[in-house]
Amino acid sequence: MVKNRIGIDVGGTNVKLALVNDKGNILYSNSVPTRAEMGYEYTVNNIKQAIKDLMAETKASNIEGIGFDFPGQIDYKNGIVRLAPNIPGWVNIPIVQIIEDEFKIPTRIDNDVHCAALGELNFGAGKGCENFICMTVGTGIGSGIVINGKLVRGASNAAGELGHIKLQMHDGPLCGCGDYGCMEAFASGPSIVAMAKEYLLSGKSTRFQEMANGGEITPYIVAQAALEGDPVAKRIFTKMGEYIGFGLASVVNLLNPERIIIGGGVADAGDILLDPIRETIKKRAMVVAGSAVEVVPAELGNTAGVIGASLLIES
Repeated sequence: MVKNRIGIDVGGTNVKLALVNDKGNILYSNSVPTRAEMGYEYTVNNIKQAIKDLMAETKASNIEGIGFDFPGQIDYKNGIVRLAPNIPGWVNIPIVQIIEDEFKIPTRIDNDVHCAALGELNFGAGKGCENFICMTVGTGIGSGIVINGKLVRGASNAAGELGHIKLQMHDGPLCGCGDYGCMEAFASGPSIVAMAKEYLLSGKSTRFQEMANGGEITPYIVAQAALEGDPVAKRIFTKMGEYIGFGLASVVNLLNPERIIIGGGVADAGDILLDPIRETIKKRAMVVAGSAVEVVPAELGNTAGVIGASLLIES
């Protein structure tokens, strides 16, 4: 019998649900608004109804597990969302117990990047790899670490915070974590926008300024300008890649992974970001470890969360 599981990806705006089979294929998907301002109980009730709708529409009776991914601090062992910074009201919520009481189906939770790493390990760019890093570069930088074919969670499920590797000993830009000099503060979506604005203040004419047409400059616009050959935009992405590569050189020396998988909204820029990461790792990592690693784009895109969450019941 084919094993089916439900994967649920909880974000600040929407909750995505999918019925996933044991080959990683999505058989059904849907989404509901998170509406965090209404309180966590409102969101939970929306999720419950969406699960019921999924079951009714797919007539799936052989669901062996439900998996959730959340952004934030997750108590994986006890099934509790400790803190989801981008979803107000989600503090110490025992979501696993709530869902198991309702549906009598085994349920697990983990954070979003751990789930993305699980998805890539089983069905994406990490398939066939024993040791790899899965990093997402967007508004922040998150990552999952796989060693000897297993996801590394750490003592308090907080392993993989590579965005908070320090690139500067003193001072440096302020990070969202409250410290200074983190990789995330140097190289993430907001960093791209800040660097773009600095160039504009210096009086440079750029393609991304034209593309913004008086509106907000976004990482996507800067990436598009770089892809169209704008030298300032290309320089910004080169700097971003150098910062990330510099931080990852230490990770390569420490863990000796065979692959680094890069995903997330900023990484959609492709080789204009990945090439400087590759070049910097080659220059800065130890030769043996640096020559063994390849840097590749993630393969699962927006489905990594739901596919990875669906795998939690076995991981």
